[in-house]
Amino acid sequence: MSLKKQYLKSKPVCKVTFRLPAQAAKDASSAILVGDFNGWDLSSTPMRRLKNGDFTQTVNLEANNEYQFRYVLDGKAWENDWEADGYKPSPVSLEENSVVRV
Repeated sequence: MSLKKQYLKSKPVCKVTFRLPAQAAKDASSAILVGDFNGWDLSSTPMRRLKNGDFTQTVNLEANNEYQFRYVLDGKAWENDWEADGYKPSPVSLEENSVVRV
């Protein structure tokens, strides 16, 4: 997994590309990116599946912030990003959320 960050010069925004590799996706047919930036909405940020089985999605995030996020596979399995900037305890479960800092 990887997080690619591209800061815009014209405004305080960072384009973050989230990539979930096929190995981590575990043969999932769909993946959804959820987090602080979309209200943890399971329908607002579906990821696009690439030919190699990876999933990807790019979102614009306000710079100088920290966001918690996770991937939802096939609408039921929650997965963290193995290469996130950090991890924080989830306020709603006993698991941790991935963190991206921009």
